[in-house]
Amino acid sequence: MSRVPGLLGRLGAGLTRMGERLDERRAEADAEAGLDPVIVDPAPPVSVQGPPPRKPPAAPEPSPEPSGEPSGELEPADEHAPEHVPPPPSYAPAVSARPDPVDAVPWSMRVAAAVGWRLLVLAGSIYVLTQIISAVSLVVLAFVAALLITALLQPTVARLKRMGLPRGLATALTAISGFVIMGLVGWFVVWQVMDNLDDLSSKVRAGIEELKRWALNSPFHVTEDQINQIAKNLSDTIGANTNEITNAGLQGVTVLVEVLTGILLAMFSTLFLLYDGPKIWQWVLNLVPEAARPGVAGAGPKAWRTLTAYVRGTVIVALIDAICIGIGIYFLGVPMAVPLAVFIFLFAFIPLVGAVVSGALAVVVALVTDGVFNALMVLLVVLAVQQIEGHVLQPFILGRAVRVHPLAVVLSVAAGGLVGGIGGAVVAVPLVAVTNTVVGYLRKYSRENALRSAQAIEGAPPAAVVPAVTADRE
Repeated sequence: MSRVPGLLGRLGAGLTRMGERLDERRAEADAEAGLDPVIVDPAPPVSVQGPPPRKPPAAPEPSPEPSGEPSGELEPADEHAPEHVPPPPSYAPAVSARPDPVDAVPWSMRVAAAVGWRLLVLAGSIYVLTQIISAVSLVVLAFVAALLITALLQPTVARLKRMGLPRGLATALTAISGFVIMGLVGWFVVWQVMDNLDDLSSKVRAGIEELKRWALNSPFHVTEDQINQIAKNLSDTIGANTNEITNAGLQGVTVLVEVLTGILLAMFSTLFLLYDGPKIWQWVLNLVPEAARPGVAGAGPKAWRTLTAYVRGTVIVALIDAICIGIGIYFLGVPMAVPLAVFIFLFAFIPLVGAVVSGALAVVVALVTDGVFNALMVLLVVLAVQQIEGHVLQPFILGRAVRVHPLAVVLSVAAGGLVGGIGGAVVAVPLVAVTNTVVGYLRKYSRENALRSAQAIEGAPPAAVVPAVTADRE
């Protein structure tokens, strides 16, 4: 019996150490899970002197009813929900996060999409602008014609102002002189055509008879019955389409009224552009956003110089073509040489197409009036003058003021003809030339502006950049 108290003491000490270890393990687990350690009162010491005295059993206490209020007592640690999810163990498989949808699209596709919607917006804007221009094509063509005439006459106004004349008087003298010269040229052409119309009709009939004889004697084995049948078919076609011809005549009257209206609009626009050109340009600049105003202000004078150089150079080249071809067809005996020369001068304002049409007209007139040999000689004269124009006159006279690729010329003339007819074909090339000049200047201006800003940030004086921009604006 003497060993029982010792065994009980050792048993109590072992239970105490076991409880302390359990408390330590529980505190470590709570620390790893991110929970606050639960403080547990130490177990009461176990008496080693013997078993405690027995007490009478007490009546069981009634269990408290559950309530929604907290009891204030600490619950066991394993019943607490963790505030943070612990990281997965090292042996768990790695799961990659889903990328951003923008990063998932390839870079080339993103670039193509960005370029695509910008092209769509640009195409839509061009389409809307084209529809607006088509709706008011008469006003647009009249104003563009006024711009071309102003570019031709403005140097004369400037010269008269330097001579001491007031601006209004210089503008009036220049505009009246220009319009009178144009009117005299038109009157001379009409007079020559009406004066030689009877002679031309008789020569046309004689030429048709000569062509008929040549066709009968040609190696193509054309018979007289076939020629008569062709003439009968033409006559029947004209008789069957009398209504269409009448309608075309009425439409011709409408076109004539529109042409007269356009001429009046062009005359008034030219007067105001010659007199108030600087004020109109300043008003246009006020419509431009302030951030883009310096670049546009520098591009405007360069665009005007390009337009002036194009118009003056084209007039000089067209005049040389008309004089040379007119002299050639005059010595070859082609009737109405002077009116044909005037037509060649006017059609020279339509690049490429105008020269072909005017040359073909001269060849046809020579063919129906003087025969095949004379037509071939006129064709040789036209081709020789056009070759001299394309390889000598235009590069020497226009020079570097108007640098447009031949492919751009062809496409612009075709597009202008589809949009605005003959007037659109006339203004297409100067529009492309001016646009090329403006875009090139704005690109250079933005590059030099960026270089100036970079030098200003670095602290270096931007003196090397300012003279270049100033030289471009002068």
